Amino acid sequence: MSGGVDSSVAAALLVEQGYEVIGMMLRLWSEPGIGASAPLNRCCTPDQMADARRVAGLLGIPFYVVDVQDYFRATIVQFFIEEHEKGRTPNPCIECNRQIRFSYLLERALALDAHYLATGHYARVGETPSGFELRQSKDPAKDQSYVLHMLTQEQLAHVKFPVGDYTKPEVRQLAQKFGLSVASKDESQDLCFLGDGDYRRFLREYSEKASAPGPILDTTGRELGQHEGLAFYTIGQRKGLGIAANQPMFVLRKDVARNVLVVGTREQLGRQSLLVRDVNWISGEAPPQPIPAQIKIRYKAKRVAGMVEILGDGRIQATCHEPVFGVTAGQTAVFYDNDKVLGGGIIADREDVL
Repeated sequence: MSGGVDSSVAAALLVEQGYEVIGMMLRLWSEPGIGASAPLNRCCTPDQMADARRVAGLLGIPFYVVDVQDYFRATIVQFFIEEHEKGRTPNPCIECNRQIRFSYLLERALALDAHYLATGHYARVGETPSGFELRQSKDPAKDQSYVLHMLTQEQLAHVKFPVGDYTKPEVRQLAQKFGLSVASKDESQDLCFLGDGDYRRFLREYSEKASAPGPILDTTGRELGQHEGLAFYTIGQRKGLGIAANQPMFVLRKDVARNVLVVGTREQLGRQSLLVRDVNWISGEAPPQPIPAQIKIRYKAKRVAGMVEILGDGRIQATCHEPVFGVTAGQTAVFYDNDKVLGGGIIADREDVL
């Protein structure tokens, strides 16, 4: 329970369905500060905790706070820093799902003799004769199956997503029906451990390597300017480069070995092939031959039709039927068969390809 409307309604629905429900909230790491100016982790501020506790009281269920500050700092925050130092653009929310929510917290729940871990994610789990399936939610605009692609068959057997069968407006209506004070509460979209939402400021303070300046080169090797640190730029970025050129220039890649930011035209930015590593298949097994799929390279990106070829060692080659823009090492590629998630993994960088 996060104190938000989605997890609160998820708990209320389970109580209504007759489950014995226990509310659990994670206390996550935030940057140290001095006195009242200390930043707070946005997922577990005192207000969020009070809201979650208030909802639990209204529903008549016990509520516990699980302290994972040190583990979160050592795994998720350090992962965020190190990936940026390697010139990649990580998704710490997906890593948190992988290592905190559906590993650490799920194991904690099962140790308490719970049968399931339920969250407020917008996704659905289906059971078939061949195993469990992960499917997108009823509300395509809120679907979060992308950030759940790492779930295994064993985990899917013990998770529930009660709001996956509802749209966001319907969830807010349910919150009003249940008399929950969080019915109209806004959502937070920023990274939870950034006190001010500024990841550039965070990396300047926590990583000298990520913020080391260097040259901006075009694809011919001509120097166009200086960058402020590779971590401060994203693949596909056009504005804020501080360079002069006779046509619009976009960030194409980051050469970490030389600390070089490479820019080029939009045509040079488009890619139809990408390598994906550390792939998880929802079914538990990789398909024996290339398969058609819809490929999604970012949470908010549209899916693109293509083919997925198995390379072995947890890697696949994805070939899109049309160019995609902004393919970024460290981000996640997820493969769909209509509303069913087939699997997904981390987009590899050039060094991984070689």
